[in-house]
Amino acid sequence: MNRIFITCFLLLSAFSHAQNWKLVWSDEFDKNGLPDTTKWVFDTNTIRNNELQFYTSQRPENCNIQNENLLIIARKENVQDAGYTSAKLSTDGKFNFLYGKIEARIKMPTGKGIWPAFWLLGQNYKYVGSPKCGEIDIVEHINNEDIIHSTMHWDKNGLVSFEATKKCDVTQFHIYAVEWDKGKIQWFLDGKKYHEGKIKKNKDNADEFQHPFYIILNLAIGGNWPGNPNETTIFPDTMKVDYVRVYQKIKN
Repeated sequence: MNRIFITCFLLLSAFSHAQNWKLVWSDEFDKNGLPDTTKWVFDTNTIRNNELQFYTSQRPENCNIQNENLLIIARKENVQDAGYTSAKLSTDGKFNFLYGKIEARIKMPTGKGIWPAFWLLGQNYKYVGSPKCGEIDIVEHINNEDIIHSTMHWDKNGLVSFEATKKCDVTQFHIYAVEWDKGKIQWFLDGKKYHEGKIKKNKDNADEFQHPFYIILNLAIGGNWPGNPNETTIFPDTMKVDYVRVYQKIKN
C-alpha cells in the first residue's frame, strides 16, 4: 500500500511540475529537407577559437532534416580555404527569450577534434561582443571524452567562467536542458539536475544573464580546446537533434 502511495505521489509531483511550464517555441524537425527558415538562420561568419571548419549555408551535405531528426554533418573537404565543412544554426533575429526552460534531445558524434554544442548567446552579441553579452553552454562535448561540459561565461574586467562536467555517453540520445530565472541557471541531464550557477547577487556581477538570449546548434572541428583531428577521426560524422523546445513559467 505504501509503495502504491509513493508511486502516485511521484507521478502527481511530476505532473504538477510539468503544469508550471508553457511551451512558447519549438522545432520538432518533422519535415524532411532544409531547416525552417522562419526559425533558423545559417551562421557562416563566426569562426572562433582557431577552429578549422567552414560553416556552409543551406547546403544539404552539411545540414538537413531526415526521419524527424536535424542532421548537422561535418565533412573533410576543402571549401573556402578550410579543410573541413560543417553547419551552425541559430535563432538570432528569429527568436530570443528571457528566462524559462530550454531542452533538446541530441545524439552527438565523437572523435579527436570533434566539438558539438547546444548553447545560448546574448542577443546583444553583435553590439558588445563576447563575453560581455553572456553565454550559456547547455552542453558541449569534445574528442572521445565520457563527460559533457556545461558552462556560463560572462565579463568582469575579462572572461569569467563557471563550469561543471557530468559523465555521459553522448553517442546515445539524451535530453539536455537548462532552467533559467532571474536568480539562477540550473542544468539537467535526462531530467536530473547536476549543476547550478547564481546570477542574482553573484559576487562576480553576472548581470549579462538578465537580458534575452538566442539559441545555437553547431558542430565545430578542431580549435584551441579539442585540438585538431587526426588519422583516427572519422568523416563524415553527424550531430543528430530530435527536437528543441522552449518553455516559460505559467504565472499564477
